[in-house]
Amino acid sequence: MLTSSIVQGQTNPPITYPQARKTDQVDTYHGTQVSDPYRWLEDDRSAETADWVKAENKVTFDYLAQIPYRKQIQNRLEQIYDYPKYSAPNRKGEWFYFYKNDGLQNQAVLYRQKGLDGKPEVVIDPNKLSSDGTTRLGVFSLSKNGEYAVVGLSKGGSDWQEYQIMKLATKEYLPEKIEWVKVSGAAWQGDGFYYSRYPKPEGSALAAKNENHQVFFHKLNTAQSADRLVFEDAKNPQRFHTVGTTDDERFVLLTVSDRGKGKDGNALFFMDAQSPEKTFTPVVAEVSDFSYGVIDNDKDRLLILTNEKAPNSKVQAFDTKSQKFATLIAERPEPIAEGSVSAAGGKLFVEYTKDVTSKIEVFDYAGKHESDVALPAVGSAGGFGGEKDDKFVFYTFTSFTFPPTIYRYDIATRKSTVFRAPEVAFKPADYETKQVFYISKDGTKVPMFLTYRKGLKLDGTNPTLLYGYGGFNVSLPPSFSPFRIPFLEQGGVYAQANLRGGSEYGEKWHEQGMKLKKQNVFDDFIAAAEYLIAQKYTSSAKLALQGGSNGGLLVGAVMNQRPDLFHVAIPQVGVMDMLRFHKFTIGWNWIADYGSSDNADEFKALYAYSPLHNIKPNLNYPATLITTADHDDRVVPAHSFKYAATLQEAYKGANPVLIRIDTNSGHGASNTKKNIETAADIYSFILWNMGVKSIKEIASK
Repeated sequence: MLTSSIVQGQTNPPITYPQARKTDQVDTYHGTQVSDPYRWLEDDRSAETADWVKAENKVTFDYLAQIPYRKQIQNRLEQIYDYPKYSAPNRKGEWFYFYKNDGLQNQAVLYRQKGLDGKPEVVIDPNKLSSDGTTRLGVFSLSKNGEYAVVGLSKGGSDWQEYQIMKLATKEYLPEKIEWVKVSGAAWQGDGFYYSRYPKPEGSALAAKNENHQVFFHKLNTAQSADRLVFEDAKNPQRFHTVGTTDDERFVLLTVSDRGKGKDGNALFFMDAQSPEKTFTPVVAEVSDFSYGVIDNDKDRLLILTNEKAPNSKVQAFDTKSQKFATLIAERPEPIAEGSVSAAGGKLFVEYTKDVTSKIEVFDYAGKHESDVALPAVGSAGGFGGEKDDKFVFYTFTSFTFPPTIYRYDIATRKSTVFRAPEVAFKPADYETKQVFYISKDGTKVPMFLTYRKGLKLDGTNPTLLYGYGGFNVSLPPSFSPFRIPFLEQGGVYAQANLRGGSEYGEKWHEQGMKLKKQNVFDDFIAAAEYLIAQKYTSSAKLALQGGSNGGLLVGAVMNQRPDLFHVAIPQVGVMDMLRFHKFTIGWNWIADYGSSDNADEFKALYAYSPLHNIKPNLNYPATLITTADHDDRVVPAHSFKYAATLQEAYKGANPVLIRIDTNSGHGASNTKKNIETAADIYSFILWNMGVKSIKEIASK
């Protein structure tokens, strides 16, 4: 296939795309025949797929190599990313644990120190665990006395983890290893811990369907084969079963969710160590459409965050003796941020959101409001968790031009002080952020954040990047990313739309972007682009759309529906085949948000917007850079493979349609180096296809 790329006066050499073999594969869904000629690309282990990936990457990287400022952007990204990054400390006894990345390390290093003035010592340096720095520390769970820790490692970006147990006194590992762990933490009780795993997969570990999630108890210094099976439900193989324990290790808490059957809530059970009967007792016996998450226990009571009959969520107390509920913190017009109630020092820290920004309030365990936490600006705050005897807690505050800053909050005096502030090589005062509200197709008012250099002229010529997600009850609050800075320095506008499907305005906002209402999400994104053009922030020739995972689906769907609206598209690790997503790894878990092609009504809705199935030869698609990775076992790369092959075959225009396939990486970049390289390629591709011939050099400040 031959095409040339001509962008506003720039002419790139013609692109010859790899020829992908087509088959006559046809499936029938509720009487509708659907062809799937590139089904063979679903086999991530075949030599033919490997050859196609290699050929596609050659085309893509040859194209990117021709962009004259690609290396310049990468250098600036490295420069601005190269500053120490810390996590907030976490106390266990006399030790404080925290993560630190010196700047460009591929993985953050776990440290600990005695007291806040002690000398830091390395606990785990993941950078030394693989030659390319792609082994990641996913779980570090300390036992109650701090003597042991469960260490969970993943390799090459995969979601699979392997657990080991470290003895903290010597930092040596016990002999046992625990394999095939996924969707799990490590919940300590006594001389062992609970965890969840799947049976060893048959076929490809990176693509095979994950079913029969089991809960085990592992006793220290024993082999995994001796682990005690605590819970399984073979009759419902697509359920998640996860376990936690309360801070005092009295209660074991079993959460059961059944998103594979289209339910977005969970059931909840407890087992009381003080009871002679070692069985699970239901708090909520059946999986429903409501969520229940235990925050902490107060003697016999479990404090639970739930959205049952409260779309904006509330906090209740469940008495394990009488098995009755009582409301502690009632629902409000402002939603409680998803999962954002923390316990420390005998207090509850509740994060409310007002138009997608944080408001933190402090309550006692009886539900009495005591104070508000004064935040430094409009933005996002998170943290506040700790031990029951803590006198102070830490939290992190951030916004679009406010790098993550760690604050110490004294519980008694109710005062915040800066504990650690980063030094980033840019001037926040040069930029501004504002929140606007625009009207979507059905009249819904949708918020959007805009960040740009002060003095911006609204003349329709500004390179603009519109980012969205819109699904799975996930909010996009204000946050800082050093990767955006080089784009802003070139006069770019960063726009972040808070689409329906997220949790910005509680469960009702989420429901308006689910299943048969998913088109609302695409309409919201289209309306955001139209607003930016109408208000002369940009024009269609200078507008790029970007989204990852569910956001990749978003970009792919909008490309089919309104390709005229923007000039560059960056669909990253997207869910592109809406008819078969539930057949791979953990994909069945998304049925709660998307619906399923197994259902006739839901099939009709899915087929109407599925990015893969709505590509049309007569559309003038934008310049497109699809990104994925070979170890993505969440949204398997087959989605992007089939989508790229179909789009390259169908599109006859002049814009490039490329796929960038990272190696030894997963759903997100598996190390800092890959993260920077990917970002540099994306921004180079965006600016080049907007007609930017050169960029100005930005020196470190």
